[in-house]
Amino acid sequence: MTYVSSTNTLNIGATIGPTTNSIPPPSVTYLVVGGGGGGGSRFGGGGGAGGYQTGTLSVAAGSYTVTVGSGGAGGPQDGGGGSQGAGAGTNGNNSVFSSITSLGGGGGGGGDGDGFGGVASKTGGSGGGAAGRFASAGAEGTAGQGNSGASTSGAGAFYGGGGGGAGASATSGTGGIGTASSITGTSTFYAGGGGGGPDRANGYNGLPGGTGGGGAGSQGSAAATNGTANTGGGGGGGSYLGGAAPNQALGGTGGSGIVVISYSSAYAQLSSIGAGVIYSYSVIDGNHVYVFTAGSNSITWAAANPPLTINGGSGIAVLGLTPAISSMTGFYNLVYNPTTGQLAYYAP
Repeated sequence: MTYVSSTNTLNIGATIGPTTNSIPPPSVTYLVVGGGGGGGSRFGGGGGAGGYQTGTLSVAAGSYTVTVGSGGAGGPQDGGGGSQGAGAGTNGNNSVFSSITSLGGGGGGGGDGDGFGGVASKTGGSGGGAAGRFASAGAEGTAGQGNSGASTSGAGAFYGGGGGGAGASATSGTGGIGTASSITGTSTFYAGGGGGGPDRANGYNGLPGGTGGGGAGSQGSAAATNGTANTGGGGGGGSYLGGAAPNQALGGTGGSGIVVISYSSAYAQLSSIGAGVIYSYSVIDGNHVYVFTAGSNSITWAAANPPLTINGGSGIAVLGLTPAISSMTGFYNLVYNPTTGQLAYYAP
């Protein structure tokens, strides 16, 4: 005799083994990181990191939205509305789990800077860094999610400001550091800011992104480095190349975000995950761990199976119970308790 929890049926004629608990968890631990902002072009500021949020959320049977935000595009070589066609990076897209929304990172500033044909950096989960030829202001981050991008002085070697990271504001051309999480079983940094783009015409190379997937500013005439996928890292800033227009390298694209949930394996797994959501599943240290890396749809925990009572005849054997039912005469009632995941019996 076997009990099938997914259909709430008891099949006579075989032996009952351990039952599967069908109860959804009372709460889950989550990590939600928004997509990183794109870096600007021409002394471009680094993109701000996607917003970073982690904590515990109460849940019950039902459906919950999961959205993994993509990274923002980097500033263009031409047509961006700033000096010589340069432009700011685009903000990253938001990531969502249920009521938790982590904002996309702010795009890095582009062109020659504020008031000089430049395009300002943008606010986001973390703020984008300012463009670097003239003094310009970095953008602010969002409280509880990230930090500000770096401002630029317009003096000395010209670099775009670094994008803000989840762990710290950027204070120079280097991207702000991200924050580490061990929710997947391994300590991993997320949400680092992008590095600033350089004055390549005078021989400088771009500055590094922040730990946590931040892309570096342009090296030579190449486009800036993209933020690392599924970290929410900001894209690096594009360089000024000199010579005839368009004379700037592309800013880097921000890294996509991520959503992770973890809860005790004593509770039921998800009953369904909507189409288009890319994920992996594993059991780590006694926890169900779902890592969502792309897409948007609903995830669902089914309601617990109701208590099941049946009349059992003689000769029924139930493994794992003390005492076991065996070679009985007459009729007994079997009761399935979904809270404990056990079968019990008693005389009618």
